Amino acid sequence: MDTIFAPWRSAYIRGGKPAGCVLCKDAARGDDLVLCEGKSGYVMVNRYPYTGGHLMIVPFRHLSRLSDLLPAEREELFAFMDLSVRVLTEAMKPEGFNLGMNLGKAAGAGIDDHLHIHVVPRWGGDTNFMSVIGEVRVIPEDVSGTARELRPFFTKFQREVCG
Repeated sequence: MDTIFAPWRSAYIRGGKPAGCVLCKDAARGDDLVLCEGKSGYVMVNRYPYTGGHLMIVPFRHLSRLSDLLPAEREELFAFMDLSVRVLTEAMKPEGFNLGMNLGKAAGAGIDDHLHIHVVPRWGGDTNFMSVIGEVRVIPEDVSGTARELRPFFTKFQREVCG
């Protein structure tokens, strides 16, 4: 039997589950994984990433349908996607990106009642035998470390989007 250690998950497993939506503005405020805030949304490191550097872009308002976004929210969320790609490109040198949303449980949304966008940096060969054969993904760094690594890059570019 293979053993993979992920000690940061123990706080999630053993800890009390938060009441309400974990992506709403008040729940995320002060989270050490939040990298940039704008007028209507924010960028954070995904607590349970697909790859190192996996970011999420989240509107402050609690909504689940694209049609509920106001024009200014749409504009800022798209600007955050551009900013995130630029930051990750400079900081982590990925060879490509997956950008997207899972709308609804049937589409794979783990949190289906609060719309959010995934920005996933990709490298050639980042799907290796562990994920293909073992159906296990190994993330080689702690997400708090990723946040510390990326924060200076967001600070460098933040005037363009975050104000």
